[in-house]
Amino acid sequence: MSKLLILLLFLSGASFAQTRTQKKERIIYKYKKYQKFDFEDLTIEGETGSPPDLGDGTRTQQKFRNKLPYRKNFNPEIRKGIERIR
Repeated sequence: MSKLLILLLFLSGASFAQTRTQKKERIIYKYKKYQKFDFEDLTIEGETGSPPDLGDGTRTQQKFRNKLPYRKNFNPEIRKGIERIR
């Protein structure tokens, strides 16, 4: 029985020793610093044209009335603001 136990310990120790001696290879990724595109040699095929008219071209510009009352100056409010600061 003891011989079997010694044999198992010897085999298990040998398997651990193999994993320790193997060195893991470091993987180094190298990316491109820049990439150049040559658009002069690129040909694009297709039709050029204007988009269809989606709106009504005869629409006139509307004038809107200002809903706020018109005032020439705001001097009284400015004076009140200055008095509150003092």
